[in-house]
Amino acid sequence: MNLAQRLEAARGGGGAAPATGQPAPAQAPVAARPAAPAATPAVRTLPKPRPAVPTAPVPPTDALARLKDRVGKALFERMGSRMNDPSMAEDALRAVVLKELDEVVEEENVPLSTEERQRLTAELADDVLGYGPLQRLLDDSAVSEIMVNGPDAIYVERSGRLERTATRFTSEEHLRRVIDRIVSRVGRRIDESSPLVDARLADGSRVNAVIPPLAFSGSTLTIRKFSKDPFTVEDLINFGTLSPEMAELLNACVEARLNVIVSGGTGTGKTTLLNVLSSFIPDGERIVTIEDAVELQLQQDHVVRLESRPPNIEGKGAITIRDLVRNSLRMRPDRIVVGECRGGESLDMLQAMNTGHDGSLSTVHANTPRDAIARLETLVLMAGMDLPLRAIREQIASAVDLVVQVTRLRDGSRRVTHVTEVQGMEGETVTLQDAFLFDYSAGVDAHGKFLGKPVPTGVRPRFTDKFDDLGITLSPRVFGAVEPAAAKRW
Repeated sequence: MNLAQRLEAARGGGGAAPATGQPAPAQAPVAARPAAPAATPAVRTLPKPRPAVPTAPVPPTDALARLKDRVGKALFERMGSRMNDPSMAEDALRAVVLKELDEVVEEENVPLSTEERQRLTAELADDVLGYGPLQRLLDDSAVSEIMVNGPDAIYVERSGRLERTATRFTSEEHLRRVIDRIVSRVGRRIDESSPLVDARLADGSRVNAVIPPLAFSGSTLTIRKFSKDPFTVEDLINFGTLSPEMAELLNACVEARLNVIVSGGTGTGKTTLLNVLSSFIPDGERIVTIEDAVELQLQQDHVVRLESRPPNIEGKGAITIRDLVRNSLRMRPDRIVVGECRGGESLDMLQAMNTGHDGSLSTVHANTPRDAIARLETLVLMAGMDLPLRAIREQIASAVDLVVQVTRLRDGSRRVTHVTEVQGMEGETVTLQDAFLFDYSAGVDAHGKFLGKPVPTGVRPRFTDKFDDLGITLSPRVFGAVEPAAAKRW
């Protein structure tokens, strides 16, 4: 019985349709029969009919993708426990995987062109030995950040601009497998009981992962790539992040063992600038770096790198940044470099700066130098020592000599917009004096790129008196004066 016949039977008064397979009784035309009052409830009780319009055909899946899925499963079965054998070197594992992969492809007996076979082998090798579909993005030097919003949405940052890629994971399980591989290599874990983690890649690239139930739309992975060759001060000058005059002043500040705080928002390049500042530290000094996840790439020989540790599955055994800062004071450091102050360790850092550990470097999240001072006050209060606000401000004014503000402008470029001296206290206020400011008045070009650059304010900071005592000379052009021909250039 078709839909029209079932409706006619319902309107006919009984509400009961004939049994399936029985011929439908003859019915009068619908127009000749008045509608019964009880017909409406009868029609409402009918099961919902299937749509008469056929659904759109599902687009055929990639045959090579189906083959890849079969070959991948077979390869994982053949490899077994050898996949996670810690005693097997990376090169040996790669050789075994490629050998097994060739055999599995041969057993499939599928005719493949040379290009298809190479693509299949490369993608499966990335899945087994690398980071799956992310491996090509990690190898692309133009990509500075990778953002995975579930298995089907992968975004990248190129030249400061976000764009969506055609790359995708085959499933949520595929994405979780890559996340597990990343975090397990640095001794971290991620599961339902600990659904978010900070980790790093072998090259120091920063990784953050969040999985369900916290990530509602699927596992989320963010990778901030680091350059394989650390940026130098010349690179930052070429990028326009620094001016030569600013670079000369910062070099003198590090040599003179001033305490420097690099301030900026997320993704502005604080860690990159901290790397460059650390390159100014003279050889022969003992440097202790303290980080949540090791990211700094110091080029000196005498460097001790400390990394915090999260709690284990029982919630015990955590080693915080504050614990490491306290311990570093017993390690005879000449310089202490804290990757980022974000809690009570700020108090220990300030105390170290005030008790003989001059020349320390750190970063803090803030939008302006004034905000950086206020944020340091807040972080010190998080130490739980119940100190009066004036005592905290006096600690900051005595410990911090210089605040370097990094800003990411709307054209995607990262610029140092302030180099600010912390001069001391006036009443209840920490006094600041800008030595360099970014010139926004130059406007933008036809492509929306800022034409301005950092310019000196013409005010000579008070700490330059220390340069004279140490025999450190600055060219007159640093503070806006005309430079003699024989002065130092960058």
